[in-house]
Amino acid sequence: MPKANFTKHRYRISIPLRQTDRVVVNHPRSDGKPLFIKFNLQNPVFQLLVNYEKGYFPLLVMDIQHCTELNEILQMLPPPPGSFIDREELIQHVGDFALSQGYVVTIKQSKKDKVVVLGCDRGGVYRNRCKLVDESSADHARKRKTGSRLTNCPFEVVGKKEDGLWVLTIKNGKHNHEPIRDISEHPSSRRFTEREVLLIKDMTEAGLKPRQILKRLRQNNPELLSTPKHVYNVKAKLRQGNLTVRNFKSLRVKSSVENSHFSTANEPSWRLRNPPRVPNLIGGKFVDSQSFASIDVTDPATQKVVSQVPLTTNEEFRAAIFSAKRAFPSWRDTPVTTRQRIMFKLQELIRRDIDKIAANITTEHGKTLKDAYTDVHRGLEVVEHACGMATLQMGEFVSNVSNGIDTYSIREPLGVCAGICPFNFPAMIPLWPSEKDPGATMMLTELAMEAGLPNGVLNIVHGTFDIINAICDDDDIKAISFVGSNIDGMYIYARASAKGKRVQSNIGAKNHAIVMPDASMDATLNAVVSAGFGAAGQRCMALSTVIFVGGSKSWEDKLVERAKALKVNAGIEPDADLGPVISKQVKERICRLIQAGVESGARLLLDGRNIEVPGYEHGNFIGPTILSDMTTNMLCYKEEIFGPVLLCMQADNLQEAISIVNKNKYGIGASIFTTSGVAARKFQTEIEAGEVGINIPVPDPLPFFSFTGSKASFAGDLHLFEKGWSLFLYPNQNSDATMERFAK
Repeated sequence: MPKANFTKHRYRISIPLRQTDRVVVNHPRSDGKPLFIKFNLQNPVFQLLVNYEKGYFPLLVMDIQHCTELNEILQMLPPPPGSFIDREELIQHVGDFALSQGYVVTIKQSKKDKVVVLGCDRGGVYRNRCKLVDESSADHARKRKTGSRLTNCPFEVVGKKEDGLWVLTIKNGKHNHEPIRDISEHPSSRRFTEREVLLIKDMTEAGLKPRQILKRLRQNNPELLSTPKHVYNVKAKLRQGNLTVRNFKSLRVKSSVENSHFSTANEPSWRLRNPPRVPNLIGGKFVDSQSFASIDVTDPATQKVVSQVPLTTNEEFRAAIFSAKRAFPSWRDTPVTTRQRIMFKLQELIRRDIDKIAANITTEHGKTLKDAYTDVHRGLEVVEHACGMATLQMGEFVSNVSNGIDTYSIREPLGVCAGICPFNFPAMIPLWPSEKDPGATMMLTELAMEAGLPNGVLNIVHGTFDIINAICDDDDIKAISFVGSNIDGMYIYARASAKGKRVQSNIGAKNHAIVMPDASMDATLNAVVSAGFGAAGQRCMALSTVIFVGGSKSWEDKLVERAKALKVNAGIEPDADLGPVISKQVKERICRLIQAGVESGARLLLDGRNIEVPGYEHGNFIGPTILSDMTTNMLCYKEEIFGPVLLCMQADNLQEAISIVNKNKYGIGASIFTTSGVAARKFQTEIEAGEVGINIPVPDPLPFFSFTGSKASFAGDLHLFEKGWSLFLYPNQNSDATMERFAK
């Protein structure tokens, strides 16, 4: 520090919270120069009164020494290097850190998909001057014009895209100027947001003057620092047809009031498009995919395009995995009670938005609103089950298994896990959405983020076979849970398990019901019709085959009568009993299987293939269809139809009926309708199915029971829900301990 003449004075000063060893004392002097003080906060001479109000430490009145001459420049730290999910996250990281250090960054160069160069927007030369200015000269102290800025600061950082991630490096971390004392005085703070520019445009067209416009803007954002001159400038640009006023070179300093009133974050930008392009969720941010390929999501009742789903690029997929891997350590160490509170909040938010979620399911999937609400309620049951994770994660303990040795087991989380989900239950099975109806999943994702789920814990990407292969092959993914068709499920199981992953594959189904002669006719018919045709047969627990013991003739007429009474219509219509199937391709496949059954000798009791729905002539509608005299060698019996088609078979006795069910390759659910306890007991004991119902058509358990399948309906070792799912994600870790070791 240079020599200086010191004089003792008594002042009251304030020090910013960020660590520094210098403070400028605003004290009136005859020469107008500020006073610079350099001191050590640990020096006992200074008595501090710590008060965190407004981010400052007010100091007690004290004796200090001031100097009139100082050449040293306060050091401002550069942002820490690192890797980031996308370009915006890197820029935000640098910008936020810069504000904490007292400088503002600007984008100097940018190639959107490759590199971005960020620098400081200040330096040692005034923008409105051509010559260098000596900071020690009188010119430097002279008050400069409003809005003039220093622009040649050597500070520079570079972000480059490498292997799908943006890597930040520091090219020059030094500055040649003092930090900004009050960031709100920076010119960036006077700029308008895009939303404010649009409001200025609307108010100008309405005949309001600049001062009136500014007054109204400040009613919503009292912290707005702009002047009428800035409004004039915006109006001039608007007259020239330039609407890119928000294309600032500096990162704007955001205010809390502005965020609450003018931010469009409450309505995601992807929803504002027509049709919306569904984003990926990566690192807690909704990111529009860079892929040019996409799939149209259509309303199955009208064929109107509802949204577009991009086919995620490999780089975006790697970014999602990186984000999940980065979030895992902190999420693993988060107390279970904190995680429970997030789940409780999520449950509350789902109940709040249940109408919007159900309406979206009906629009994208086609199921009736009643079925859509049931879907959401089943999803709520899963969330409620997750709220009890503290109990499910409990380990086991046995004391003194050997002399002085205790053994205990604890649950350790695996790591990054992937879910690959079907289209038929968008809210109940939502974690990895189907490309056919992703809307409900994205709504639930937004609610999860609102509930407080940390960034990176949940990531969502969209795609087809390429993404499936990437999930199976990625070494960072430790487990995969899949629900879907038999062919896809076996492929995923084989490929992923070969890579050493834990796999849970819930696949094909062919659910049977055995109807005994003593069954209650009305109750049985109501149950069979509801389970066979509900949700247009598009659910894994749908009843597809009925075996009538002793013959079906006495049942057929009333069965057809009940099926004809069902109203086929768009799901949004209040009187609809079943809506359309998900796509035209699915409808064509169902029709082919029905025709194959007829050509193989089955009797077509009710044909719903040519049904017409007034007002929805282009919809994918298939009415209730019933085939009788089925045999086990027919194609439509061997294959899962997944549509509103009911197959009727006959058996001479219960043993023959059980044999038919057990010979089928699938084994999710089976039911019996009878008033005989003996028949029910025999069926329950001998049937080979994961879910067994007695006088219940759809034996679908609640989440605190395991959802089990057998034979070709499941591949893996641990089933969905209950403790099996907990063990799937949190395997046991056993430990032995001797009390002597602790004593030492």
